[in-house]
Amino acid sequence: MPILTAATELRARPRKVCVAIGVFDGVHLGHQQVIRQTLGDARQHEGVPVVITFDRHPNAVVAPDRVPPMLHSLPQKLRAIESLGIANTLLIRFDRAFSEQTGEQFIRSLALDFGHLHSVCVGSEFTFGHKRSGNVALLKQLGAELKFIVHGLAAVSLDGEPVSSTRIREAVRTGDLDSASQMLGREYSIAGSVIRGDQLGRKLGFPTANLDVAGLILPPNGVYAVHARVAGREHRGALNLGLRPTLASPTPRLQCEVHLLDFAEEIYGEELELTFATKLRDEQKFPDLAALQSQIHRDFAAARACFSA
Repeated sequence: MPILTAATELRARPRKVCVAIGVFDGVHLGHQQVIRQTLGDARQHEGVPVVITFDRHPNAVVAPDRVPPMLHSLPQKLRAIESLGIANTLLIRFDRAFSEQTGEQFIRSLALDFGHLHSVCVGSEFTFGHKRSGNVALLKQLGAELKFIVHGLAAVSLDGEPVSSTRIREAVRTGDLDSASQMLGREYSIAGSVIRGDQLGRKLGFPTANLDVAGLILPPNGVYAVHARVAGREHRGALNLGLRPTLASPTPRLQCEVHLLDFAEEIYGEELELTFATKLRDEQKFPDLAALQSQIHRDFAAARACFSA
């Protein structure tokens, strides 16, 4: 999918532009409704559908102490958007200068740069621009002046409650991954680049791929049977998520390390995406490394049994 960095990149196409705007963390059922409305507008009016999103959560710039843990890495988010049939995503670098634009300035700039803005679709509670000066009411006011249609869509509900990124984060945090998947409209997954660890798994005879999951919301600590996708291939694995209490480190760090079953290739720097099959056990402390090693053997056997059941 082409990733646009400026709206002017579409000016060469003399067609109407239909846009969906949002942070879209998780690209959940509510976000999908917004994006599908944009796709419908584009089909009906022979326009170009474009999703406009940001390279980071806005709070990372305007309120760094209130940045929520994200459901998706940026590559995951962009893939989820593409999977809905979007051919163009405008990825805006959300920096200090951009954050100082008013909502009105942002929309007027988009209308000018796109050339023929036909419609704008957002969630009904979406706010944007400096000090949240933009909302659906402002969009409708500008739409009347600049001749574009506005859709402010109400939240999608599931089990009597609105679907939101916040609600999904809470489901993930408490380990209710089935509910998280329902609200996402697809299996919940995490993804990150494979980074170098301390090689403990290799020393114990179980090499692991360590994932960089900084900034992501994660399920409760423990051991999980997982499906892994790397370099376009599917594998099975056992994931250890936690602080590795057996090692008694004075400065424990959360580790996300997965052993891929029947796999022995180097994949440093690759993106690895994990979907969760089942939780095998909670995190626990063992008396020594030998006891831990024995438990790892049992974990791998349990993972294999999960996949063969």
